[in-house]
Amino acid sequence: MNGASNRYPTAELRALDAAHHFHPFTDTLQLNAEGSRVITNAKGVWLTDSEGNRILDGMAGLWCAQIGHGRDEVAEAVYKQMLELPYYNTFFKTTHPPVIALSEKLAEISPPQFNRTFFCSSGSEANDTVFRMVRFYWDQMGKPEKKVIIGRWNGYHGSTLAGTSLGGMKAMHEQGDLPVPGVRHIDQPYWFGEGGDMSPEDFGIAVARQLERAIDEIGEDKVAAFIAEPIQGAGGVIIPPSTYWPEISRILKERDILFVADEVICGFGRLGTWFGSEYFGIEPDLMPIAKGLTSGYLPMGGVLVSDKVAEGVIGKGGEFYHGYTYSGHPACAAAALVNLEIIQREKLVERVANDIGPYLQARWRALGDHPLVGEARMTGLVGALELVPEKGNRKKAFADTGTVGTLCRDISFGNGLIMRAVRDSMIISPPLVISHDEADQLVALARKTLDDTWAELKRQGKVAA
Repeated sequence: MNGASNRYPTAELRALDAAHHFHPFTDTLQLNAEGSRVITNAKGVWLTDSEGNRILDGMAGLWCAQIGHGRDEVAEAVYKQMLELPYYNTFFKTTHPPVIALSEKLAEISPPQFNRTFFCSSGSEANDTVFRMVRFYWDQMGKPEKKVIIGRWNGYHGSTLAGTSLGGMKAMHEQGDLPVPGVRHIDQPYWFGEGGDMSPEDFGIAVARQLERAIDEIGEDKVAAFIAEPIQGAGGVIIPPSTYWPEISRILKERDILFVADEVICGFGRLGTWFGSEYFGIEPDLMPIAKGLTSGYLPMGGVLVSDKVAEGVIGKGGEFYHGYTYSGHPACAAAALVNLEIIQREKLVERVANDIGPYLQARWRALGDHPLVGEARMTGLVGALELVPEKGNRKKAFADTGTVGTLCRDISFGNGLIMRAVRDSMIISPPLVISHDEADQLVALARKTLDDTWAELKRQGKVAA
């Protein structure tokens, strides 16, 4: 990495961070022993740390910086809004211009069944809202016995009580005796890791039909909804086989069950469509959103509510006792409006579909020839590399799952590229504004990281020399 003059007291900042900051999803003892990485600046797809090193942000922050970092337009819009109306709530028969404009914009860009949005501050809060809205809907429809929500193992829907329960991360469930009652899980469509000897197409149908069997076992009269990400993000960029979503759609259309497509990661252009549901041709009743809604510039989330659900929740009358202090926050809405305007003006959705998406996909998939890579997959601008000890053998995995992934992630950071490790897979999800040259740099850094990791594994005796 390129060193520059150090303008920050890194050691002092790390000590203060260790003393007072409780990080999310972190082994705090281990982190404090190593010392946090201190990020001080960001522009476009590049970050700068407190030592002056430039790092290519291959994860768009946390799957969210669609328009890249450091867009003055967003900061200026938020500043102007803060001068005019920095905050007011949307309770008590009250609204304000930014949230009205954003609600209209989301109705314009979303699939035709969506004309209303319930706002919150994050994807986790959006899925808490889904949990309550789904059950309230069925109460309003005179079917209060429909309570069970079916999710997928290894799905991720946030880390709140309801979000963790709806998701299928077993390590999270072990902390707090989760999931809560009324949530069931079926297998994920992870062909590389769980497809066995089946073809991807046969596996897609087989795993989809687990939903059918679960509904029959529980009873359709007791199942309220099925929730799933179009592509599982935090689970490791699990891209379903082509047969999976058509079969899921068939099953749900034949039954009186709501479909929730969690668009927190896939939404706002990530797959080359405004929403992942459109990419896969699925028609949800509710869509949780966040991340790319503001490109992470300010925290905001929401739930796009279909006309069908809105009619059940609103049309029957009665108060929905749910909401947040910051629902529809005016400054966050201002950030979202400018972010969406930039995405439209610069045609970033179309760019992912027709330009940078295919360009990076071809180069990323070429990494599949590396001896450490079992599969290189990518849809839109979200991709994964499966790291394996024996190329061509999907049944053989590294012992102590996650150790090799963590090693590769740390080497990647050292090489100046942020990739995320999920188990022993390396994940990328770069900003939609990444240039062809920057995409080439990303792939070159990824290949160097694979080479360095392979060399270290050979040194440790974990792969054949």
